[in-house]
Amino acid sequence: MQELNFPKYEFSIKRQKDTVLIFDEFRKKWMVLTPEEWVRQHVLMYVFKDKGYPKSLIAVEKLVKVNGLNQRFDAVLFNNNARPIAIIECKAFSVKITQEAFHQALRYNAQIGAPYIVLTNGLQTYCGKIDLIKNSFAYLKGIPSYSEL
Repeated sequence: MQELNFPKYEFSIKRQKDTVLIFDEFRKKWMVLTPEEWVRQHVLMYVFKDKGYPKSLIAVEKLVKVNGLNQRFDAVLFNNNARPIAIIECKAFSVKITQEAFHQALRYNAQIGAPYIVLTNGLQTYCGKIDLIKNSFAYLKGIPSYSEL
C-alpha cells in the first residue's frame, strides 16, 4: 500500500484466499484492506496514539440519516460527555480532497453537530472548526489533541 503522511504504525494484516485483510482495533474485526480502509486505519491510530483520544470515544463507520437516506460516516470523535467533537471523512489516497468531499462531511455533520471537521486521503489532511455563532469556518494547522479540547 501507499506510504501516507501519518506516522508509521504496526497493523495486523493477513491474506484470506485472494483478499487482504487488516484488523481494525476499534471495531474489533478484520476488514478488507482497500485504499480507503488503509487511510482510515492510519487516521484512527493517529488520533488515538498521537492526539490522545481514548478508543472508547472513537466511533467508526456508524449509520447517520442524511436527507432520509442511510449513510455511514468514517469516524466521529467524542468528548467525555458523549458529545461529538469531530467528524472524520476519509478518501482513498488516490482520491483528491475536493469541495464535494467537504460538502459530504458537512451533510453528515448536519446530523452529528461536531465543531470540527477532518478530511483526509492520507496524503493531505484538512481540519477546520465550525463556529455556529459567527456562522464561519476556519481551517486549522492540524487535528486538535484530546487534551486541547
